[in-house]
Amino acid sequence: MEKQSDLGFHAYIRGIILIGFALLMLAFIITGNITYYIAPTMMPFIYFATGVFLLLGVIQIIRSTVKGQEEEQLCDCGTDHNVSGSPITKLLIYSIFVTPIILGFVLPDKLLDSSVAANRGIQYGSGILAEQTRNESTKEEASSRAEAFLNDPDAYYEQLETGSKANDEEHITVDEYYTEEGFNQYYEELAEEILTEDRIVVTEENYLDMMTMLDLQLERFIGKPIEIVGFVYREPEFEDDQLVVARFGMTCCVADASVYGTMVTTDEASQFENDTWVRVTGILDQTEFNDFRIPLIQLREIEIVEQPESPYVFPRFSF
Repeated sequence: MEKQSDLGFHAYIRGIILIGFALLMLAFIITGNITYYIAPTMMPFIYFATGVFLLLGVIQIIRSTVKGQEEEQLCDCGTDHNVSGSPITKLLIYSIFVTPIILGFVLPDKLLDSSVAANRGIQYGSGILAEQTRNESTKEEASSRAEAFLNDPDAYYEQLETGSKANDEEHITVDEYYTEEGFNQYYEELAEEILTEDRIVVTEENYLDMMTMLDLQLERFIGKPIEIVGFVYREPEFEDDQLVVARFGMTCCVADASVYGTMVTTDEASQFENDTWVRVTGILDQTEFNDFRIPLIQLREIEIVEQPESPYVFPRFSF
């Protein structure tokens, strides 16, 4: 009877933990704060996981009853279902699962901010041009290795054997990389559509598309009015008249979130603190930062706005 009671107790605790996780995810879904942690495309998996946790929790609760314990004792699988270990060990194991549930309900939901941007770094525009520059730099390095081989093959092979040379993996340019069917055509059609508009309006829905389009075809849009909403961010090396209007882009969850920003120049830059949400309107231009060509907004107007209901932006994969 004592063994049955012990099995029932542990089954009951496991059931409570599983139901706790289900209720925590349900709370995130109801409040809408789930979007602080995952992209909308992942919501079906959250619904599925919530249902599974709830179902398994109920099953564990049923197993904790007298009838459930009797059926457990009749199990002929040859496995000892009793929980081994000292009470302290069991307590520590269960606390690993209980603690996240408690903290999930108690701690406030926090949006990613400039402190996270400072740690992860910021991509100006969509980051494609920076990737292209890195690839071209690697190609130059490969060219120098080829020259070294032609000058002295024996010394080159000796350096390879000692590991002093990097691998000879071939690198390609961004233009060569993005040759998937539909990619270039999509952004060409988008550029043609935007060129017919009076100004470029960057929204939550088209944010990453616009950043990519400007990276690929920035010259065609220089001098065109642009409007964008984001939070203020500054790099330590910025001049007094520089700031970035940025958004966090998320593909799956906060673990893969990246910061995408657009440089703005204005004499009023110092008046706006980091993490202040603003709407910026100005004229699109270009500049260089850290040897990369990036889009630049010559400011015409800036106003403080409320944080958007959906502070993150997500790729649409329209192409």
